[in-house]
Amino acid sequence: MTVFAKELRSGWVSLLVWSAVIGGFMAVCVGLYPSMEGGMGDMSVLFASMGQFSAAFGLDKLQFGTIMGFYGTECGNVLGLGGAFFAALTAMGLLAGEEGGHTAEFLLSHPVSRSRIALEKLASLAVMILALNLVCLACGAGGILAIGKEAEWGDLLRYHGALLLMQLEIGGICFGLSSFLRRSSYGLAMGLAAALYFLGLLINLDERMEALKFVTPYYYADAARVFADEPLAGALITGCILGTLGAGLGIRRFARKDMAA
Repeated sequence: MTVFAKELRSGWVSLLVWSAVIGGFMAVCVGLYPSMEGGMGDMSVLFASMGQFSAAFGLDKLQFGTIMGFYGTECGNVLGLGGAFFAALTAMGLLAGEEGGHTAEFLLSHPVSRSRIALEKLASLAVMILALNLVCLACGAGGILAIGKEAEWGDLLRYHGALLLMQLEIGGICFGLSSFLRRSSYGLAMGLAAALYFLGLLINLDERMEALKFVTPYYYADAARVFADEPLAGALITGCILGTLGAGLGIRRFARKDMAA
């Protein structure tokens, strides 16, 4: 597992920074809840009545005045966007980075198959995404316990599980895309993650766009849907398939492509 260990060593600083920033923001958001709780009832009514804006962010379904509604709105958006950007940027640099950094010739001279190299890189991506989410879950849940609030822990775990799957899907897709590039395209990675996010908002705004739920993972990773126990199995399965196809395509392409030294 030499490549796996090497990728973890290379990415631990980035993982540490992203975890500290996202987890820190989540902890701060939860910590602000007690000071805002008194006016939350009026804010919930206000947000729920803001028409399209409320629908776009699920504020017409979430009870913003409760700790779960507040967590899903504030912390969910921080981890939803930040985690997706981390997954996309990390995945995009794993395969294309070898050619862009002119290290492909050195790497491929070792007695290790290309498929195994790609597989170990993919495994390192999954471990880093999992580590980020565990840190963020600890920060969010720890914040709730610190302020002495009762949460629906089952719903909270299911929501974090959906966010984890979303990031793994985006990471798998970007991993596949990176195998077609000669150098890392971080703009493409961030653009893809942002586009999927806005597609999720579009579904909330217009029910006629619901077919997009099979395109964007933000549909099944939406706090309003998870907390309301909406049926999400179809979108979840599709997301798992897309992420797996992206990862598999990346391994296959990397094993066969002509590598630039």
